[in-house]
Parts: sequence; C-alpha cells; structure tokens
Amino acid sequence: MAPELKTDQLIVIVGPTASGKSQAAMQVALRNNGEIICADSRTVYTGLDIGTAKPSSKDREQVPHHLLDVVRPDETFSAAKFQRLANSAIENIRARGKLPIMVGGTGLFVDGVLFNYQFGAPADPKLRTELEQKSVNELREHCSNNNIELPNNEHNKRHLIRSIEQNGVNINRYKKRQDAFVVGIAPTKEILQARVRQRAETMFGENVAIEATENAKLYGWDAPGLSGSIYPIIHRLSSGDISQQEATRLFAKSDWQLARRQMTWFKRNKSIHWHDSPKGAEQIITEHLANTN
Repeated sequence: MAPELKTDQLIVIVGPTASGKSQAAMQVALRNNGEIICADSRTVYTGLDIGTAKPSSKDREQVPHHLLDVVRPDETFSAAKFQRLANSAIENIRARGKLPIMVGGTGLFVDGVLFNYQFGAPADPKLRTELEQKSVNELREHCSNNNIELPNNEHNKRHLIRSIEQNGVNINRYKKRQDAFVVGIAPTKEILQARVRQRAETMFGENVAIEATENAKLYGWDAPGLSGSIYPIIHRLSSGDISQQEATRLFAKSDWQLARRQMTWFKRNKSIHWHDSPKGAEQIITEHLANTN
C-alpha cells in the first residue's frame, strides 16, 4: 500500500526528449498513489499517439494521466491554456488525496506553472498574418528597431512573432512555487543519442507515417498539431521526396537538436535536482518525499 502523503506536494520531472522522464514518473506515481500531468506541447493533440510518443494504454490504465488529447490537430493550444488546465488538475488531484506529478519537456509549459507566469493578451490575427510574411532576420530587425527584447530562441520564427505581439512583454516571471520539487534527468550525450535513434526507428516501425498521413487528410499538413516534430519529415516521405531510411535519419537528427534546446532551457533553472538516469531521479524523489512526510 502506498504511504499516506501530504496533499500539498507537487513533483515535477523534466528533461530532454527520450531521457526517461515518463518511465520515472510512472514509477513515482505507482509507489506514491500519484497521478501524472503531461507537460508536452505535442501530446495535447488527439490522434497523434505514435508521433508524439504518448504514454501507452497500459500506463494510462495503471495511472491516470491528465492533459493528453486536449485539442484536435487543427486547433491551437497555448502555454497560458496549459497553465490554467494544469493548475486545475493539480487542485483536483490533491482534493482526492493523491500526489500530482507533472512531467514533460516543454519548458514554457513547465515554467508557466512553476513560476506562475502572467501571460500576455491573445494574438491579434491581423498582426500575426503580417508578421508571418517576414523572415527570421526581418523579425529580429523589427525587435531591434522597436526595443523589443529578443526571445531566448531568437532563431525560432514563432518565438520572435510572439515577442513582437506582446511588445516585448510576453511573460512576467515570479519566484518558484514553494510546493514544487523539481527533478531533471540528463543522460550522457552518448546514451541520449542512442535513445533518440532507437525511438526514431521504433516510431517508423509502428507505422507513424500512416498515422500522420491519416490525420493530414483530415486536417491538412499545415494544422498546428502537424506543424512540428516528425510531421514535416513524414510529409516529405509521403510526397516521395525522401526514403523511409532518410526520414528516420532526419527525425533522429531533429529530435537530437530538440533535446539540446530543451537542456539549454532547463539548465537555467537552478532549483532543479539533476541525475543522469530515471532510477536516480526516482531515488531523489523518494528521499524528498520521505523527508517531507
């Protein structure tokens, strides 16, 4: 039987893609009567199970998962909306005497909850259309000319546009919430690269191309849920532009680049307790819970 826990705890597990976050979260949840909140900008989309590496049906039967399958691939989903839904899920889980465990690699989603970000107003469709016509260099020049601070990823067009839309005030960051204990998993470069390659091969072996193509028929390749990650690569594959072998290689490369960006983001948070393996992360959390109950 799981030990009785204080209901004011929030465990947060972060790290790059393929680091073993979900594995650690499952073990912590099973041992501590917990429920999982998925902080991932891709798994919020319905129907994209293989391509977003959602938790298996077995895992979801064993442990309740929140914020999966929230919107259709043709709908937008913001960090502000995630913040509202995640905070509601945390309260709901606690109200039932269970341990909320937030896990994910989308830094803005995680930090929005951890630091109580105050997000700016929704985007103006007319302004968004005008900005999307500009190149990355033009957007950066616009920021410079209008004294708008560049986002952390100044080479990302979407991030640049959002900074301009908010006139340089995208979020206000406050102190980390006191109820949260944050653990990060950072495998060695060699181990993480191997996992990324294996995951790419597994996804294509599980017919991710069929899943993506079926969704593209319904929503179009330019739908928000199909605009990033593996999907542009599968679009090229379905068009006959590249082979499956090349698509697998390109996705592994893209996922590795994502992992590096995620680590850059999370390394800024000095309150994260790091370990290089899921098992180590589980142990850190076990010790923390033992010391706070």
